[in-house]
Amino acid sequence: MKTYRPVVPSKLAAELKKAFASAEPHTICKAMERHLAIFNIAEMARETGLQGLYRAFQTHTKLPNFTTILAVLMAMGLHLQVAPHCKPSKAGSIRPKT
Repeated sequence: MKTYRPVVPSKLAAELKKAFASAEPHTICKAMERHLAIFNIAEMARETGLQGLYRAFQTHTKLPNFTTILAVLMAMGLHLQVAPHCKPSKAGSIRPKT
């Protein structure tokens, strides 16, 4: 029987936050795949209703959909939070209504 090391949510969140800060989908998937190894995948699959979680985050296949990412984050005890970027993009300019 495989034993699982205790998960430290703050450490897990900090490491995944770095990956999300890259805004690079393959970097995010690699980080999520790496961190899935510390969880009981069978239990995660039951909790999320998703099968093939390891395959979902392997970057040589297609990228997982957003629903999968959110479900896995929630099963890890995390949530996605939106915050302003340090430097706004040109697309982020607010136009006054006319």
